[in-house]
Amino acid sequence: MIYFLIKTLITAIVVVIVAEIAKRSSLLAGLIVSIPLTTFLAMVWLYWETKDTKKIIDLSNSTLLMVIPSLTFFVFLPLLLKFNLSFIISMTSSVILTAICYWLFVSLLGKFGYAGF
Repeated sequence: MIYFLIKTLITAIVVVIVAEIAKRSSLLAGLIVSIPLTTFLAMVWLYWETKDTKKIIDLSNSTLLMVIPSLTFFVFLPLLLKFNLSFIISMTSSVILTAICYWLFVSLLGKFGYAGF
């Protein structure tokens, strides 16, 4: 339980630090966030707990595949905001549209026989 709390605390600290940096410099915050911090932390925690490099390889490959549909979020959100939609509507719509893109992408992968899902 202590280990779970430590993981949660470290992860939360990283997110808060990036949010604080974004108040001062969106470019620097963007640079930090573009480094796959969540993936990095997930891989560290996974390896720490399992010592299984095969699981790290599988997670790395799956993450690489999922980057493609995740990019749609960064197309939808600024586009909707430029149409003067509210932040909440833009964010919600972007999440829904991105989820649809994920679903379509995973369906497409399944049609090509990718057995990772």
